[in-house]
Amino acid sequence: MPFPNTKSFAAGLFLSLPVLAAASMPAFAADAPRQAVITVIGEGRATMAPDMAVLTFSVVKQEKTAREALDNNNKAMSDVLAALKKAGIAERDLQTSGFSVQPQYRYPQGTDGQQLPPELIGYQVSNALTVRVRDLSKLGGIIDQSVTLGVNQGGDIQFTNDKPDSAVEEARKNAVADAIARAKTLASAAGVKLGNVIEINENGPRPQPMPVMRAAMMKSEADSAVPIQGGESSYNIQVNVTFAIAQ
Repeated sequence: MPFPNTKSFAAGLFLSLPVLAAASMPAFAADAPRQAVITVIGEGRATMAPDMAVLTFSVVKQEKTAREALDNNNKAMSDVLAALKKAGIAERDLQTSGFSVQPQYRYPQGTDGQQLPPELIGYQVSNALTVRVRDLSKLGGIIDQSVTLGVNQGGDIQFTNDKPDSAVEEARKNAVADAIARAKTLASAAGVKLGNVIEINENGPRPQPMPVMRAAMMKSEADSAVPIQGGESSYNIQVNVTFAIAQ
């Protein structure tokens, strides 16, 4: 039995391979129309009265030797801590947030105006304390007494809430409602109908309270205490929402 022409057979085989490969490849929807969408950013805000304050202050002492500065600082800070605990501040609400020992120099000038080598004149010890005050009516008195006992630097105050979940949840709802309202406005202006929500993303980390001042002044335990303005804490949320355009 005669064999077929080898060269013709091989050529036919190679020619048929691209046809088979093309037939086995899936059809790509390269020309399929892209889904029409509307993407908006919604912003929501909710406020609530603060129920806690975070107070940061320092005791700073300077003496000729580091030992003297440290001893004086320790004495003053111990008095402050004892007074805070007596005022009802729990151990868990007291935290040392900074400590340093720094040499102090004087930079004299010579009679000819030339800068002379610096002279060591002493040491400065700083001890910073962060305090969470959960009874805001005591805040003014705590500040006043702390300064009396040795606090002489700082005094930063941040009003916040121990459990802001309800305000954050309300801000989220307001952000989504704002996004829906914006999307409806865009759809109406474009003469199209808004479809279902495709995607929702919340931007950024957990929102932190922003101070919003109000007129009411907090009443302190003592009339001579530092007057404190509590204001409100504002929690802001931002969301990205993508809607389909109904066909």
